[in-house]
This record gives sequence, structure tokens and C-alpha cells, in this order.
Amino acid sequence: MERIASFCVDHTTLLPGMYLSRRDGANGEILTWDVRMKRPNHGSYLSPACAHTLEHLFATYARNSRFSKGVVYVGPMGCLTGFYLVTTGLTPAEALELTRNAFAWMAEYTGDIPGASAVECGNYLMLDPIAARAEAAAMVPVLNALDAEHLHY
Repeated sequence: MERIASFCVDHTTLLPGMYLSRRDGANGEILTWDVRMKRPNHGSYLSPACAHTLEHLFATYARNSRFSKGVVYVGPMGCLTGFYLVTTGLTPAEALELTRNAFAWMAEYTGDIPGASAVECGNYLMLDPIAARAEAAAMVPVLNALDAEHLHY
């Protein structure tokens, strides 16, 4: 089997940030964004409960934002170092704006976690809103320092 694209990225050089990971679709219109919150293999990772909470919040925000029609998927990386944001029809500047706004919102969010019931979620008790706010807040300055024209590995 061929190695998948994400395994071809040198994870020893990745720092927190946002990167265009891949282009798919007939015309490259489906963009996968690597929203890297933690430096890979350096001992600091998102806890499963924190990542789960951020997933609920990030997906809810993205799918209710003005960019919602361009959001295909939001989900955590299995390695617990960040998230994938899959978009279509959004420019890099729009994807970055969406991500900045989402993380700023998550850093301040104190309400009930969307989808936090047995009916809506398969593991609704595994949530950590306090850690989620702290991790989102730590990512805000990282995202604010980025330039949409240089979002690549």
C-alpha cells in the first residue's frame, strides 16, 4: 500500500499553527487543514476529554458560522496534537478567519457543551470544558500570528 499523505509530513519539524495539509476533489477544491495545537512527540498532548470537548465546540461553531456552507468536517487528530478542518469553496484567508474566530470563541465559552447528552453523543460524559478553554486560549495568539498566504508545511 502507498503511504498516506499525512504520514509523508516530517512531524519532527511541526510546530503549533495551521497548515494546508492536502487538496482533493476533481479540481483541488476540497482542502484539508491541519490545525496543530501541540508539537508532535514532545510529551504535551490534548487529553481525550479536552479534545472531545473542543471537537463539539469547534464543529458547532464552524457549522453555525458565516462559512458553514464551506465546512465539510471538523475532527480531532488521533495523536491528540490538533484538529483537521476540511473545507470546500473557502479561501485560505477564510479558513484562517474561521479558525481564529472559532478558537477565540472557544477560549471564552462557558455555556453548556453542545451535544452533551446520551442521545446526541456516544461518550457524553467524557468532556473537560475547563481544559478546552485553556487549550483554545493558548492557540489564539498562535493563530493570530499567522499569515493566510503562508499556510503550508
